Amino acid sequence: MSSASGQQHPLGIYLKVWILLFVLSLFSYMVDYLHVQGPLRWTLVLLFMALKAGFIMAIFMHVVWERMALALTILGPPSILLLLILLMAIEGNYTESARVQYLGHDPFAAPAHVSH
Repeated sequence: MSSASGQQHPLGIYLKVWILLFVLSLFSYMVDYLHVQGPLRWTLVLLFMALKAGFIMAIFMHVVWERMALALTILGPPSILLLLILLMAIEGNYTESARVQYLGHDPFAAPAHVSH
């Protein structure tokens, strides 16, 4: 008698996640196709990117079936980096608005052209 040496996962879950990744990629391409602009564009692009990366890590890299300690070891540092990036973005927006308020510079104004 032979025994199974490793754990087998159902093939159907891989197919379902592959289809879900295809649909998320389609939504990501539709953002460009429909010419979505501004903060909504970047929010949607980053959201779809994060969802796809999460599904790939969870299912295809088998993180969902690992022990919690290993999963937190893998996911912890990138989560902390994302938090720090968010804090830097908030600080950057505050600094830019303070400069505009006190120095009177309009960040959306066209640059001045120097004529010779």
